[in-house]
Amino acid sequence: MGVPHPTIHGDPMTTLAAPLRPRAVLAEAVLPQSLTRTGVTVGLGALITALAAQVALPIPGSPVPVTGQTFAVLLVGAALGPARGVASMALYLVLGAVGLPVFTDASGGAHVLLGATGGYLVGFLAAAAIAGHAARRGHDRSVLRELTVAVAASLTIYVVGVGWLALSTGMSLGAAIGAGMLPFLLGDALKALLAAGALPGAWKVVGALDSRPDA
Repeated sequence: MGVPHPTIHGDPMTTLAAPLRPRAVLAEAVLPQSLTRTGVTVGLGALITALAAQVALPIPGSPVPVTGQTFAVLLVGAALGPARGVASMALYLVLGAVGLPVFTDASGGAHVLLGATGGYLVGFLAAAAIAGHAARRGHDRSVLRELTVAVAASLTIYVVGVGWLALSTGMSLGAAIGAGMLPFLLGDALKALLAAGALPGAWKVVGALDSRPDA
C-alpha cells in the first residue's frame, strides 16, 4: 500500500527544512510490538553478534582471518534502530567483559575488552548508532545508500580500533594501520556489500508480503 503524499501548506522552505519523520526499522516491520518494545530484540542482537564472532574466514596471503562480527553489527544496528542497536552492542560488550565466551575464538573477559584490540569492540557502539540512524531515514531500503552507510560504519570501527591499538601498544599510527586495518579491508568490503544487498532485499520481501490480498 502506497503512502499518500501530504499536501504542502505555508512556506515551502520551512516545510523542506522540517526534520524527516522517522521510519520504521526492519524489526518493527516484521516482529510484534511485544518483542520490539521489550528487551528481547536487544538480547537477540547480542546473541547474533556473539554467534557471528565465531565465524572466521581465512584471507588468502594473510594470517588474519575475517570474522562475521562487523556484518552482524551492521545488520543489528539497521534492523533494531539506533537506540536498541546500541543497547544490543552494549549488552554484548558487558557479556564479554564478565567472562562469557562471546568474543572471537570464544574468548571473554575484561582483559579482551581492555586489551589492544578492544577499541574495535567499543567501535561497535558507534557503528550500530550510524547504521540505526540511517535505517530510521530509510537508507537501508536502497542498495547504494546502504552500501554508503555500511562503509561509513566500518570506517568508524577502524578509527576507534586503530587509534586504541596505537595508544595501547605504543605503535606509530602507520604501524597500527598496517597491523589493524589493512588486512581486514577486503573482508569488510565484502561484508559491506552483503549488508547492502541483504537489508534492501529483506525490505522487498516485507513489501511483497504486505501487498498480498490476504495481508
